[in-house]
Amino acid sequence: MSITKESELVAMKKASDVVAYTLKEMIKFAKPGMTTKKLDDYGADILKSYGAKSAPYETYNFPGWTCISVDNEFCHGIPSNKRILKEGDLINIDVSAELEGYWSDNGGSFVLGEDIHQHQKLVDASKEILKKAINNIKGGVKIADIGHLMETEAKKRGYKVVKNLGGHGIGRSLHEQPDELLNYKNRFDHRRFKKNSVVAIETFISTLSSYTVELNDGWTMVGNKGGFMAQHEHTIVITDGHPIILTENNEIFN
Repeated sequence: MSITKESELVAMKKASDVVAYTLKEMIKFAKPGMTTKKLDDYGADILKSYGAKSAPYETYNFPGWTCISVDNEFCHGIPSNKRILKEGDLINIDVSAELEGYWSDNGGSFVLGEDIHQHQKLVDASKEILKKAINNIKGGVKIADIGHLMETEAKKRGYKVVKNLGGHGIGRSLHEQPDELLNYKNRFDHRRFKKNSVVAIETFISTLSSYTVELNDGWTMVGNKGGFMAQHEHTIVITDGHPIILTENNEIFN
């Protein structure tokens, strides 16, 4: 999607504020002893209160309102009454939704309570890399160069990037062009970011794995070599200078 008039920017900001607020409140609500289903229901209630519809449910009939992945689950974790959160868990929540014909997406990984398993360093790396990537995105910049920056920054910190996940265009639907905004340099990708376009930019920073594989539930992704992954995501509008971070109210950089 390309923002062509003020009303579109206002509508995108409205949808983005809802997913950002939902993510922020879900992170605050999460407690040891809680099921991921209860956490998901809490998020669903917030979305519904604003008249927003869950994007994964609407688009893919995903069996939950948000994606909640815990520990060795990398992404697309299904909320469940059987999954009980524990102190020190590495949790990722991804919230995307549609509101009045506009779609927005954001996500964040965090450590629940005390960092007893030393996951915070990975979480911080993912945040720092996303922030640096966003600070370097503007109209005309090569998409592959941002991927190169992300991988370089991950390697500097002793981590890998997941190569079969990526960010994407968004706006009038959940996934639009440009697709495959990867966390590494694809030398065959000559595309450039376009001013006024809307993209969901996200990190996939991993301890051991460079690829994800799907579990038998048909949704949950784990690392091909195990380990853990942190993801952080903002929906942004590309400009001639610093992007407009539409989902900044999720406070994942705080």
